[in-house]
Amino acid sequence: MKAYLDSSAIVKRYVSEPGSSAVDYVFDKGWAGEIYLTTSIWNIGEVLGVLDIRRRRGWLSEDDFERTLKDFVSETLRLLRLKILEIVPILTSIIVKAWPLILAEHIYEADALQIQTCIWSTSNVFLSGDRELVDVALKVGLKALDVKDEDKVRKLLTKGELYHRDVKR
Repeated sequence: MKAYLDSSAIVKRYVSEPGSSAVDYVFDKGWAGEIYLTTSIWNIGEVLGVLDIRRRRGWLSEDDFERTLKDFVSETLRLLRLKILEIVPILTSIIVKAWPLILAEHIYEADALQIQTCIWSTSNVFLSGDRELVDVALKVGLKALDVKDEDKVRKLLTKGELYHRDVKR
């Protein structure tokens, strides 16, 4: 089983905010070998940008920023080495398939890229901290949850209810 995490979900692993405990649970399931984690290479840059914004706004001290950045990078590298995490490259075919979604759903290209990358990766569930993006993912046929709905995330992963809907790449 594979769980796709967008940038807003990943950030919650390293910065405490609503949904963080659900994301921690997802990562715990990954570390236990019960699920695989998937994300886009795009998200690495987005997470770095979010952390930098938090530092510049004074929401993270310089020490907290450095520690958080180190935690993010080291955990990502360990997950990759252990083949618990798949980082999907930005492919032209994924971007091209995102374009109709941008126009149909009036979303940003980065958000459409998240959905299309999840579809391309054949992940079983799309996890995000962005309710509107979750709604669009549901609309295109993905199993999707807002990580702020922590009970639903835990229930889904505990009962092993993950499945892949037939969504064409």
